[in-house]
Amino acid sequence: MLSFVESEFVESGVWLDNINPRNGARINRVAEAGDTHLDRAVRSANLAAAAWGRASVSQRSDFLLAIAAGIESRFDEFVKAESLDTGKPIAQAKSLDIPRAISNLRFFAALIQGETSDSFVTTANNTPSALNYTIRKPHGVIGVICPWNLPLLLLTWKIAPALATGNAVIIKPSEHTPTSATLLAQVLADIGAPAGLVSVLHGTGPMSVGQKIAAHKGIDAVTFTGSSATGAKIMEAASGSVKPLSFELGGKNSAIVFSDVDLDAAVNGVIRSVFSNSGQICLCTERVYVEQDIFDSFLSKLTAAVQALSFEESGVEGITLGPLISSNQRDKVLSFFDLAIDEGANLIAGGKVPRFGDDRDAGFYVQPSIFTGLPRHSRFVREEIFGPVCHIEKFALEKEVVAASNDSNFGLAASIWTNDLHVAHRVAPQLSVGMVWINDWFRRDLRAPFGGTKLSGIGREGGHHSLDFYAPPSNICLSIAAGS
Repeated sequence: MLSFVESEFVESGVWLDNINPRNGARINRVAEAGDTHLDRAVRSANLAAAAWGRASVSQRSDFLLAIAAGIESRFDEFVKAESLDTGKPIAQAKSLDIPRAISNLRFFAALIQGETSDSFVTTANNTPSALNYTIRKPHGVIGVICPWNLPLLLLTWKIAPALATGNAVIIKPSEHTPTSATLLAQVLADIGAPAGLVSVLHGTGPMSVGQKIAAHKGIDAVTFTGSSATGAKIMEAASGSVKPLSFELGGKNSAIVFSDVDLDAAVNGVIRSVFSNSGQICLCTERVYVEQDIFDSFLSKLTAAVQALSFEESGVEGITLGPLISSNQRDKVLSFFDLAIDEGANLIAGGKVPRFGDDRDAGFYVQPSIFTGLPRHSRFVREEIFGPVCHIEKFALEKEVVAASNDSNFGLAASIWTNDLHVAHRVAPQLSVGMVWINDWFRRDLRAPFGGTKLSGIGREGGHHSLDFYAPPSNICLSIAAGS
């Protein structure tokens, strides 16, 4: 599998193994991009950006629609690639990952067609003196560093608004999930994308192409989705050129369940929020707070539901239990299970590696798990795990659970489960997070802001918020005073 630079697939002398998370076997090999590939991509991207920034809105919109159509025409191929690289069930790739990737492109293609600018008449002594109006100016070249959990979905979430606003992009997909980005490059070649407008560079992060994209002075801005620790390294690498950054980072998200709720609906919602994609979504819940009057009943129902989950294709709507992405991620999650026990937790469900009696025993699976009984200062309750696990705690008072939810270094998302909308609307604004769901989880409107506070990120994505990052508004002031 090769990198894509100046509309060509290019080789290198260093190869990385792409591993199947289901069984630990090698899927294929990936050519790691070197410094010469990056420099070539940056040079061609700057040339392409100069022309693309002058392209009409209709041309840019049509280009996004052509990419979307190209993905759609190879839908099954993208589904298979995404499932093979990540280990997620085919059903999820078919119902979420690839359709949302197509929707991202079409959404921003439509959004820029209806884009308007602000204008203001400035007065002096009650007389119009100036007209101020705004225009958008693209940065030029955007470094796009993507994660492995929702590869094509999050890649298109970034490149669609970047291209829509007149930028060129250099994509670094995760080394764990290179295939869908390579297929995207094939689509770009097929539709005749301008040379240099979109490059795909394969490789790792630290001391490799990911870090070098962040540091390169020919790249004007960087967008990244991934862990907070990696985000900090990218910020450090980018500091030498003081470029704009957009980060969607980790979370330690909470679910708050009040006693008046429909218990079965809340259990089903929390199950989805904890275990979807085997807990490998930044929005997944890892802390669950349940009002004490229903704690035992809720825990009993949740435990039964978790024990009924199956791997690959679950009977619970919206739940997919595949493997974790790598042996390192599996070992990290298992180390947190051991830590929980060492810190005094009660293991309610799971906590082990499942056995299948087939080649999946060499894969990277862990059981969906529930723990209780830990204090809020414990590492298990405070650190992001990114696996199929949660800790459940009871609460008595509303102010107590608000404080508990906010007692985190992260601030990405939370969900509230209650039939009392007065409670919901009172609690939601008090939560120090970027997104709150009420009796729901994961539902998204692409126009709404997406992003977190604290260690969970910098900036907002979605709708006009994305446009503001990739092409910030600039002001032009025209004097219209009499005699000017």
